[in-house]
Amino acid sequence: MALNVLVYSDDRNTRLALGRRPAADLDELQYLECATAPAVVKALDAHAKGTRRLDLLVLDGEATPEGGMGLCRQLKDEIYGCPPVLVLIGRPQDSWLAVWSRADAAIAAPVDPAALAEAAITLLRTDHRHLVG
Repeated sequence: MALNVLVYSDDRNTRLALGRRPAADLDELQYLECATAPAVVKALDAHAKGTRRLDLLVLDGEATPEGGMGLCRQLKDEIYGCPPVLVLIGRPQDSWLAVWSRADAAIAAPVDPAALAEAAITLLRTDHRHLVG
């Protein structure tokens, strides 16, 4: 069964950096790309209702007009069982904002594909039902 990753970012390289299968012990990744915050909220509502499973959210903290960190905090406050969230922050000094947002992990720009993949793999492995085998 594929892992569903929601990506809220105006940078397509975010999805490309993770690829289809970032680790041999994880299922293949499928992406839902959202261009707006309301689209993210709609997808999370479907997740909460059980009509669409999401395994990881990758939110761009620098997205406009609504940044991923404020959106992360909203989702963590409003969605019961919110999936793990990885936020992309503009600079390392913004890590306190990632903590404020209640993100499960944060990666600073410029995004290193290896660091992004490592953080995503760690969050995806927290739920062992998605391991292959």
